[in-house]
Amino acid sequence: MSLFPATAAAKAADRRVPKSAPRPASRGQRAAYGFIAPLGIGFAVFYFWPMIQTFYFSFTEFGPFGGHTWTGTDNYARVLRDVTVWQALGNTLIYCGVGLLALPLAIVVAALLNRRGLRGVAVYRALYFVPFVTLPVAVGLVWNWLYNGDFGLLNEILGWFGVDRHYWVSDPSTAVLAIGAVMVWSTTGYYLIIFMAGIKAIPQDYYEAAELDGAGPLRRFFTITLPLLSPTLFFASVICMIQSLQTFDLIYIMMGEKNPAVGDTQSVVGLFYKWAFIENAQGAAAALAFLLMLLIAGLTYLQFRLQRKWVHYG
Repeated sequence: MSLFPATAAAKAADRRVPKSAPRPASRGQRAAYGFIAPLGIGFAVFYFWPMIQTFYFSFTEFGPFGGHTWTGTDNYARVLRDVTVWQALGNTLIYCGVGLLALPLAIVVAALLNRRGLRGVAVYRALYFVPFVTLPVAVGLVWNWLYNGDFGLLNEILGWFGVDRHYWVSDPSTAVLAIGAVMVWSTTGYYLIIFMAGIKAIPQDYYEAAELDGAGPLRRFFTITLPLLSPTLFFASVICMIQSLQTFDLIYIMMGEKNPAVGDTQSVVGLFYKWAFIENAQGAAAALAFLLMLLIAGLTYLQFRLQRKWVHYG
């Protein structure tokens, strides 16, 4: 005999009641599926299917006249043993770390532009955003001229202070940081727009109450703006990390193919391009691309796990 007869009877009654059949999709649900269908089909055709193909091709090797043969895990073994892969990975992580510097810079500028009574905010916002929408080819060519060791503007300015000329993108010790500085310059405007929108969403009552309590601008920034901006900062950090790990075009334009430091500045995507389209090693390139995808997925997952400790929602 059950110690809880009422509970046992209720469970028995629930088992006797037949489960209702699933309701057919309503007209609104069918319309919603119809609206998202083009995006879903496009994602499946242009993203999901190529990802599956890349994974399959990573276990094959292409012949010089087409066709491919199954090679198993040989491509992955080659990738993990190749010294240039680890060097490119190190460069890519440096680019990622330097690229993340755009976030604090954008936060500071966004806070300054959100001050009350400041005029010409739209002009400043547009000026900061222009480098982001400029083609990487144009950005790379302009900065190559600025970094030029013979007649570059940067060396001319440093020469006024007695600093010797330096070949910034030809010296392996400075080329990676020089490219990283351009990445920060070209992406700060994008994150600036995001942070300005996030700051505007913070209720002004918090700032007014803190000001009445005697809190200065710096204290209001660190106790109100940063904590309430943490969800926006988390989103921007994920986007920035993914973009930095996939950087290629700016490096390719600034370094070219005959630069003596091209090997010391090569990113993972740059090495993928070299293997796939120059050395005709598509199988190894596919394995490298798939490992890069796993790296990005892993770091993104880690960010989502860590955001529970520092992101404040509401």
